[in-house]
Amino acid sequence: MAALPPILTADSITRVGPEAAGAVVVNGSHGGIYAAYVAAKLRVSAAIFNDAGGGRDNAGIAGLDYLEALGVPAAAVGHDTARIGDGSDMMARGMITHANPAAIALGCRGGMTCRDAGAALQAAGPRGREPPPALEAAFLLIGEAPAVWALDSASLVSPEHAGTVVVTGSHGGLLGGKPDTALKYDVRAALFNDAGIGIDEAGVTRLPALDARGVAACTVAAASARIGDARSTYEDGILSRINSRAAALGIAPGMAAREFVAITRRVALERGGFA
Repeated sequence: MAALPPILTADSITRVGPEAAGAVVVNGSHGGIYAAYVAAKLRVSAAIFNDAGGGRDNAGIAGLDYLEALGVPAAAVGHDTARIGDGSDMMARGMITHANPAAIALGCRGGMTCRDAGAALQAAGPRGREPPPALEAAFLLIGEAPAVWALDSASLVSPEHAGTVVVTGSHGGLLGGKPDTALKYDVRAALFNDAGIGIDEAGVTRLPALDARGVAACTVAAASARIGDARSTYEDGILSRINSRAAALGIAPGMAAREFVAITRRVALERGGFA
């Protein structure tokens, strides 16, 4: 009898490597398109995400349909049952809220514990067809300094983004609760999606961590912008939570994401920074 595929636990699908191939990956990422794309590129046999509260256009679980089209079973746990960005908490407390038909066919269903769902998904066979060769996920919105970048995943932040305003499609939660995961590199200002905020207010925990690094940061409400879609964050987002550095600039909840960008750029030009 063939050995069952392993179950891997990760705080983000972007933190998993080649070991994910052929495994069931329980990860703390939202279940949006970009996260699903990464899972497919890793050649997982099945995956469980966080539903990020569903949000605008149900973007928090849109990746389940994406993976269904590729023949990959996928499910999501409720954002109010386990912390987004925390794979171990998903295994400990997560309850399934959504599953695609391929996962349902293996016995995965709503109301099941994440641990039991992971075990059911071990019955997944070889994964389906390849995803598209590339998914564009980084867009320069404003080229004049300070530049503004739209990044569908905060994992794409690199040294070239230092001193810029970064608008992401990522959830606003720390990975595994670790402050150093708020961003890989310091930027001038940053926007995230609050992923419905969720249990333990996990969807906004990057904000105080970035305060300590001098980065003005806010989240937009998941209901206002599609999670995983940085351009929607910029075009549609309404601020839900802000950190102290942002508040000091006159930014407040209820403002449009575009206002956040305009204010942070204006202040940076006036002061040469936020100090």
